[in-house]
Amino acid sequence: MIELEKFFKQFDESAFGKRFDTPEACLKVLADQKWAEGYKCRRCGHTNYCKGRSPHARRCTRCKYEESAQSHTVFHKCRISLPDAFLISYKVCRNHQISSYKLSDELELRQMTCWRFKKNILECIERHGDFSLPELELMRNKENTTG
Repeated sequence: MIELEKFFKQFDESAFGKRFDTPEACLKVLADQKWAEGYKCRRCGHTNYCKGRSPHARRCTRCKYEESAQSHTVFHKCRISLPDAFLISYKVCRNHQISSYKLSDELELRQMTCWRFKKNILECIERHGDFSLPELELMRNKENTTG
């Protein structure tokens, strides 16, 4: 599991923008970090995989379950582009107090979209002391108990 807050802090804004300017670059980092300790199928526990249909996805060779690099992360089912989501994450990790209005102006996204994504990131940081990848299940469990 990667501590993205520390990872993002190693870049200045121009270097970050150049490195993560495409969805492919973002997916590569997610995949590399998500499976840094090896792949394990979430359905059957098998450790062998082959390439999935989408970029950087992995497919279990036993049960054929396919998992994308984004699934089971805060980036799962993200409605904004992955580079924009990474940039919001970067800015929030560097400055927890950044306003969703400022994010909205800089990225030309709706303020509420920026607010929701910022809220998810801050919840991850609060829960783990850092912004870590496997967050989706915890967020869904929380939504199911409150909704």
